[in-house]
Amino acid sequence: MTRLALLLAVVGVAAATVLLARTGFAAVLSAFAAAGLGVLWASLVHAVPMALNARAWQVLVGRGRGRSLALFGWLVWIREGVNGLLPVARVGGEVATARLLIRAGVPGPQAVASLVVDLTIGIATQLLFTLAGVTVLAADTAGGPLVRASLVALAVTAPVLVVLAVAQRGGSFERVARAARSFVGRPLSGLVASGRRLDRATRAIHRSPLRLARCAAWQLAGWGAGAAELLVLLAFLGHPIAPLDALAVEAIVQAASSAAFLVPGALGVQEGGFA
Repeated sequence: MTRLALLLAVVGVAAATVLLARTGFAAVLSAFAAAGLGVLWASLVHAVPMALNARAWQVLVGRGRGRSLALFGWLVWIREGVNGLLPVARVGGEVATARLLIRAGVPGPQAVASLVVDLTIGIATQLLFTLAGVTVLAADTAGGPLVRASLVALAVTAPVLVVLAVAQRGGSFERVARAARSFVGRPLSGLVASGRRLDRATRAIHRSPLRLARCAAWQLAGWGAGAAELLVLLAFLGHPIAPLDALAVEAIVQAASSAAFLVPGALGVQEGGFA
């Protein structure tokens, strides 16, 4: 897996270099020179979607001692770093932060269940956000092929989302644990009990539609804040665009990055999406 990650990283860097060369290194450098420290200030805007995502996760975990927004903001920061830089199917960050959340005092089943549901709602809200971006693109004839490709990606994602939601309500963790025990035997007996507890914690979250809706609302706000981040950055670079155009670009780039999760840091993928 390490060799594959290295190969994909090299391919991604090569793709990004080709894109920069085709655009012109001088043009890119002049844009950054014109923006100056504005690039740094625009980058700090990313703290807004991170805070919104942290609030969405906090809603799922619920109230409790030490469960501050600052804690979840720190965990989201770590989660994004791990998922962005390592080829771990965009779930490595969840695994790392689950351990940190448990160390912060949240019971294991509750911590893992909140991450599973948060990830599922994240997929659902990204689908809606991408659909909004595709709708904006559809109004532009130049976006024809990209619109079709995005619609295909949405069509593939929707059934996966349905399967995830049904599995979480149907006690899938215990069933998977039982299947694993049937192959391995007694060493995994404790895993069945853990799966049962995780199923109970997941169903407890799903029994609160209001909590799910609030989480989804915060996450959608986070996706929208990502578009605002792009809007501010391009304004500093001297290439302001309309808010709807920023939404379309951000939606497609995020969808492309998620689809190419094996590329560390999405190197070359994001650049291609922006182009």
